[in-house]
Amino acid sequence: MNTPDTTSNKTWNRRDFLGATLAASMGLATSGLTTVNAQEPAGATVPPAGNQRPLPFNPRTAAAMPMRNLGKTGFRVGILSLGCQAAIEIKGNAKLAVEIMNRALDLGVNYFDTSNVYGGGASEEHVGLVVRDRRREVFLASKTGRRDYDGAMQHLELSFKRMNTDHLDLWQIHNLQKMAEVDRLLAPDGALKAFQKAKAEGMVRFIGVTGHYEPNVLREMIQRAELDCILIAVNAADRHYLSFIDHLLPLALEKQMGIIGMKVATRGRLLSTWQPEPLEQQPERMRTPKPGALTMAESLAYNFSLPVATNIVGVDNVAQLEENVRCAARFVPLSAAQMRSLEERTLPIVRQALYFRRWDLGA
Repeated sequence: MNTPDTTSNKTWNRRDFLGATLAASMGLATSGLTTVNAQEPAGATVPPAGNQRPLPFNPRTAAAMPMRNLGKTGFRVGILSLGCQAAIEIKGNAKLAVEIMNRALDLGVNYFDTSNVYGGGASEEHVGLVVRDRRREVFLASKTGRRDYDGAMQHLELSFKRMNTDHLDLWQIHNLQKMAEVDRLLAPDGALKAFQKAKAEGMVRFIGVTGHYEPNVLREMIQRAELDCILIAVNAADRHYLSFIDHLLPLALEKQMGIIGMKVATRGRLLSTWQPEPLEQQPERMRTPKPGALTMAESLAYNFSLPVATNIVGVDNVAQLEENVRCAARFVPLSAAQMRSLEERTLPIVRQALYFRRWDLGA
């Protein structure tokens, strides 16, 4: 596969990428959009050596939505997964958080994404209330923002304690932004050594990296380190600025990584139903007077049509979760023209749709 030109402003032709790449690379990395037979124990394949536990298996997933390979991990994941922020990360919100997660599993969701820092630890604690009884049904992913060995290992032990588990299915480097962080992670006492040790000893099944700030930093990381998965911010506005689709996704596909999408609706700011609060009540980096441009169904359809294995989406209530699952269930891949149309509609709101990108271009 060709790799993008990162030394100039040249980007891939839209028709080339959304045509050839969506066909060829999806077949290579995610086995297309084929739904597994409802009787097949999707996700219950034998894990790689060193990870002797059976992979998680939610028996409802195959009948609920299309499934794709999570890269080379051997796990098949539903195209919609649960991001454990929003309602789930709010302290004191345990009752609703547990209701959302149990309902997600009952509807066929088979992947939960959380982090050591979400809600100051409340997200992991709430996840623990569910996975202590339903651990075998869910592929569980968490993260650490520490870049040093000792700090990362401390975070991993804390995550185990909070979530009532003795292992993670995926442990990720959280929110990688700068090249200096890559060097620190790969240093002799860097966090990558902790990730490698945890995987070798079966404390975590797979390891990965996450980011939404700068595509070239993530390219550098996955070129220099052997990682299983990558969690990236992609949505219908992505190609207008520091595009992860153009400059990062092709390399991740070439390496056959498990690719997870996030920022599908940008905390609502991509959606036409979102009404901005007064500017002074919005976080400075996210301030906007404009509503969004797309419906949630359109935002999901765009991301589902990309060559990624799954997309994590947080929700405020059970009704939102149920509607998202319905969108996944009736998903039909968008054409290149439909993808371009959605991209064009996001152009007037690109700053708010990609507020998490690196905007200080002089840095």
